[in-house]
Amino acid sequence: MATFLYKLGRLAFRRRHFVALIWVALLTLAGVGAASAPAAGNTSFSIPGTEAQKAFDLLEQRFPGMSADGATARVVFKAPAGGKMTDAGNKATVKKTVKELSDGSEVVSVADPYTGKAVSKDGTIAYASVKYKVSGMELEDSSRDALKEAAQDARNAGLTVEIGGDALNATPETGSSEVIGIAIAAVVLVITFGSLIAAGLPLLTAIIGVGIGVSTIAALAKALDLGSTTSTLASMIGLAVGIDYALFIVSRYRAELAAGREREEAVGRAVGTAGSAVVFAGLTVVIALVGLSVVNIPMLTKMGVAAAGTVAIAVLIALTLIPALLGYVGRKVKPAGEKSKLLGGGRTASAKKAARPNMGTRWASFVVRRPVAVLLLGVIGLGAAAVPAASLELGLPDDGSQPVSTTQRRAYDLLSKGFGPGFNGPLMVVTDARASADPKAAVAKVSDEIKGLKDVVTVTPAAFNKAGDTATITVIPDSKPSSTTTEDLVHAIRDKGADVTSDTDAKVLVTGATAMNIDVSQKLNDALLPYLALVVGLAFLLLIVVFRSVLVPLKAALGFLLSVMAALGAVVAVFQWGWLSGLMGVEETGPVMSMMPIFMVGVVFGLAMDYEVFLVTRMREAYVHGEKPSQAVVTGFKHGARVVTAAAVIMIAVFSGFIGSSESMVKMIGFGLAVAVFFDAFLVRMALVPAVLALLGKKAWWLPKWLDRALPNVDVEGEGLRTRDGSHSKDGDEDEDRELVRV
Repeated sequence: MATFLYKLGRLAFRRRHFVALIWVALLTLAGVGAASAPAAGNTSFSIPGTEAQKAFDLLEQRFPGMSADGATARVVFKAPAGGKMTDAGNKATVKKTVKELSDGSEVVSVADPYTGKAVSKDGTIAYASVKYKVSGMELEDSSRDALKEAAQDARNAGLTVEIGGDALNATPETGSSEVIGIAIAAVVLVITFGSLIAAGLPLLTAIIGVGIGVSTIAALAKALDLGSTTSTLASMIGLAVGIDYALFIVSRYRAELAAGREREEAVGRAVGTAGSAVVFAGLTVVIALVGLSVVNIPMLTKMGVAAAGTVAIAVLIALTLIPALLGYVGRKVKPAGEKSKLLGGGRTASAKKAARPNMGTRWASFVVRRPVAVLLLGVIGLGAAAVPAASLELGLPDDGSQPVSTTQRRAYDLLSKGFGPGFNGPLMVVTDARASADPKAAVAKVSDEIKGLKDVVTVTPAAFNKAGDTATITVIPDSKPSSTTTEDLVHAIRDKGADVTSDTDAKVLVTGATAMNIDVSQKLNDALLPYLALVVGLAFLLLIVVFRSVLVPLKAALGFLLSVMAALGAVVAVFQWGWLSGLMGVEETGPVMSMMPIFMVGVVFGLAMDYEVFLVTRMREAYVHGEKPSQAVVTGFKHGARVVTAAAVIMIAVFSGFIGSSESMVKMIGFGLAVAVFFDAFLVRMALVPAVLALLGKKAWWLPKWLDRALPNVDVEGEGLRTRDGSHSKDGDEDEDRELVRV
């Protein structure tokens, strides 16, 4: 591995024009593809295997044209102070709005408030229900615009009008804080390298990588049914790892220059050593992201695969484009320890200052002397941060979790005020009575059983299909959609349905947006442990190959579990309990998103292994080259602590930029990943890892002989490069070029 990457780095350095041309061509091709691709609608949303999805599929068969899973909108009207919605003028305005709404090409039906009994008891609030042919994620922008225009016309007539439902699902906005995150990353890079040129390389290559990845996603969005959240995630992950991987290569290159090597040789060794760490770190991230497919939620699978593709691009750019750009900038990138003239370079440092150990060396020496105390403090601190995770409540966001500034939230509040909180989360009970001897009697029994349950406000009369063998019943709960009481009601209806099935052979299914959210949450919970086992297991095997040790990968996995639990605790404290919610822009607390734990496990595990691989690889390299275990820990920190610290700060800054998103899902993911990286980088990798390795000593690098013989030797430490003296003939270089071309 190290030898191959060494040759690849030298080839990219020498053939820099060709390499740069390839990447510019790829960026151009992706950009043209994105610009010329047909406009993609929002992605479809289906959850295979859930009861709610089975009910939707059944309704499509038994009620043709009903569009059971189609988008819905509730246009909520409120009369002016002192007036009633039944007043002649207000009634005329609503009638006109209903007519406007009915003209849309994707509209199936619009329910008139006055014929559908959709006026509140006090007469001040009414609503019109709009049903569409396609789901909220597939709805055309023109339909949304028509909906908004009709509402605005009613506002101009003097009514208060708000719109709720999934028809207004919009592309999330990240805001200016994302740009701030990139600016912070730039400052950290300048401080780390002491050079504007060296700092600019990781930023430039990361932006190129994200540009290629996101443009490719945009080009394929229509064909592969990719949504806007997919590109948001890809840019978030791609930007973070792209900067980090380039940072690792450039940092090692400067260290090789400081050791007195020529620039081409320094590039080769940087790619051969740090590049090996980048390859395996990237593999762990890819495994974690692609592994999201085990959850069997198509949207989540697409998000993971798209983000994994962007990570793969970041790895390839770090291994090829960075060496090429280093060839272009030449001596403008200084050896480690030197600064550019603009930033104070050229000053002569005193011998005393030059001989002083750096911060990484001093910190590692402190930890090696007091490993037990550091280990206990770190574990206790992470354990305390994880305590709120014990109160974790999972759910999916609804309009009640939207900011109060949105029309969806105001419509939600108006409906709750006029008709009760459960009105925002109606349940649809579907009875398949085809196998029943008396379908009408079976459906009547279902209705009677539901009426006898707690937390039920209204049960509408059953509506049969033309064949008379399938019926739908709408149930209005007494509690809001995201409450545990409503979830208990869904389970209670399903339990009663099982009893009805045994008595009448009629199948009872509960669906609707609220039931779908409950089923998705359960599906994600059930998939968490298998997913964790798959991802951690595969990465564990990969790390055994990298470190040729059993205990080091085990320690890495346990440390990750500590950091992810602490991060989940922080998410619960902010988004569920409301701590610092104002600072984070969280206007409404509630259950944590159902996909947050499994998503955090996948992404954070991959990112955590970045630091593990880069930091511990330097320790392994020092140990293999003859240093004592404790001294190897110090050496690893001497060369790697500054870079890992900078990489962590950059990644935290990038993720924090997404906290400013208008989408609660993106906001929560940005916060959770930023906190998780902080815990993992600064408490686990920078404190617990050296403490554990110091306590284990030589045992840390133990590997059974039979396993040592069975494992491939990937030479991440660059042992094969130690035999090289840096002198290569022209013929030797040409031989390497031909060898790489064959590979």
